[in-house]
Amino acid sequence: MKSFEASMPSNIALIKYMGKTDSEVNLPTNPSLSYTLNHLKTQVRLSLSDLPNDTWEPLNEGAFVAPKLSKFGVDRFLKHFRFLKAQLGLSQNFIIQSGSNFPSDCGLASSASSFAALTMATFNAAKEISGSDLNLKSLAMLSRQGSGSSCRSFFSPWCEWEGERVELVDLSLETLPHNVVIVEAEKKKISSSEAHRRVPSSLLFRGRVERATQRCELLKSALIDKDYSKAFELCWAEFWDMHALFETSSPGFGYMTDKSLKVINLARDYWDSHGEGPIVTMDAGANVHLLNSPQGFIKSPGLSEFTII
Repeated sequence: MKSFEASMPSNIALIKYMGKTDSEVNLPTNPSLSYTLNHLKTQVRLSLSDLPNDTWEPLNEGAFVAPKLSKFGVDRFLKHFRFLKAQLGLSQNFIIQSGSNFPSDCGLASSASSFAALTMATFNAAKEISGSDLNLKSLAMLSRQGSGSSCRSFFSPWCEWEGERVELVDLSLETLPHNVVIVEAEKKKISSSEAHRRVPSSLLFRGRVERATQRCELLKSALIDKDYSKAFELCWAEFWDMHALFETSSPGFGYMTDKSLKVINLARDYWDSHGEGPIVTMDAGANVHLLNSPQGFIKSPGLSEFTII
């Protein structure tokens, strides 16, 4: 059977997307600034099928391992695929296979890479079958309707997303080394979609748009100036801001664990003792992302119990 493939990266927001003005099409309440994680990818393969409906199957091939999708997860994936087919002029049925080279549903933005890869693979099929031709911004906006953060995976290394606008940001900055400390690889109990629904109930959500918008501008300036100390401070405040929303929503919930706190405190102590260190952030999960990490920190004895990718 004829097949069409695409591989797309994850991304990590340093200024967070949390809360929506329109949940139907995933429009964010505030701007976000992200770094594209080109070493963390999802592969999607579409194969023409004689079956009466589109179907999903796991892709376990090489470094790519299929996620353990619930029925809801499969239905969500297939729903977005039907939307893409309608937008791109495809009427055929397909077998969809997907797998990632990193753990899914644990705060590493696997939905971003998965929906971006699904969108790109569908576009590759449509180019050949129906002659579709779209630019990256148009594809990103289609992908956004399946998973909001996936629109940022189309631009590397830095992307800014605000409302209907998503674009590459030129920070005149070289690629920063990225590592993630795997604190918890299991599927998180509260999905990111549910977190988006809950956070507006927090009293701390008042002023959130203004805080995130201000930090976004300050962070871009700090990165352009290569002021990594300032960037660390801004990103530190930003991820704590988001996790405080989780803890104070109704009902409250949380992702941080004792091990999460151990890792981020090790990073802060490294800054205090060395005057330099990694930019630290966390997504909606327990795992800890590090940018521009000096080898001295990555090899810290305190991190020996963790897997670092």
